[in-house]
Amino acid sequence: MGWIETTGGYAVALDGTRVLCRNAAGRTLKQVPPKLKDDAEVVRLRQLAEWLGRHERECREQVDTWLVRSLPVPVALLARVWPDPAWQSALRDLVVAPVAADGSAETERAGFLRNADPARGLGIVDLDGDSVWLDAARVETVLIPHPVLLEELAELREFAAELGVEQGAEQLFREVWRRPEAAGGATGRGAAQDWRAYADGKFAQLRHATARAVSLGYRVRGGQAVCPLVENGRQLEAAYWLGDDYPESESLTGSLEWRDTAGRRLPLAEVGPVAWSEGERMAALVYAGRVIESDEEKAL
Repeated sequence: MGWIETTGGYAVALDGTRVLCRNAAGRTLKQVPPKLKDDAEVVRLRQLAEWLGRHERECREQVDTWLVRSLPVPVALLARVWPDPAWQSALRDLVVAPVAADGSAETERAGFLRNADPARGLGIVDLDGDSVWLDAARVETVLIPHPVLLEELAELREFAAELGVEQGAEQLFREVWRRPEAAGGATGRGAAQDWRAYADGKFAQLRHATARAVSLGYRVRGGQAVCPLVENGRQLEAAYWLGDDYPESESLTGSLEWRDTAGRRLPLAEVGPVAWSEGERMAALVYAGRVIESDEEKAL
């Protein structure tokens, strides 16, 4: 953005989401002088910078929603938003895969997204390192696969490093959790419905746990941190118990569970790979903020 003249011989400009200022001699200052705090041009640029920052966050959050909920994304939509730098930053270099007629992702045709054009479709670097186009006339939607669904994830990460890939949205290097064999038992009556790997996490005050969950982007409802999910088109949610006592009271975390839209708790064996990974990710991130007692404290 070009320099805008303002009072006192100063000029201001916007660099990304940062307001720059230079003096009459043309030297760029470390910060905007306090006397220009209420200048109309400075105020206008700061408001624009705040909007741009908010827009960038919203773009990343939307892309994260597409990934976590395994939602097919129209190629036409990607082509339409691609010219916007905020959208392009969130989308560039994500692994995308064409969606077949039966709704499955053709991961063998996946590649790193590098371009989007209304006429040509999506330009990708495929997994052989070749630059190709996914024809818009033949590929109408793509999936941004959750990393737990990607075969040979470790090799993909190495390939991404060789290409110098830097993803604006967390995909390839998102930590994943896979359901352990111990949780994959029966599905009938009496089958396990909760996972207690993150139970008994101590928080000095319940509000510390709830605030941590909210700061991580999760909702808190009925004493639980909640993560909405979609697995194979089925709406689910993961719920992690934080407590329902007074906000200032000490709290211990409880179990992690998954349930459908009717509130039915799912047997652990029925929880799909994406729902399991994202549910356990939520619990692990919240649990990491617990109070960790030393051996001496535990002995008292």
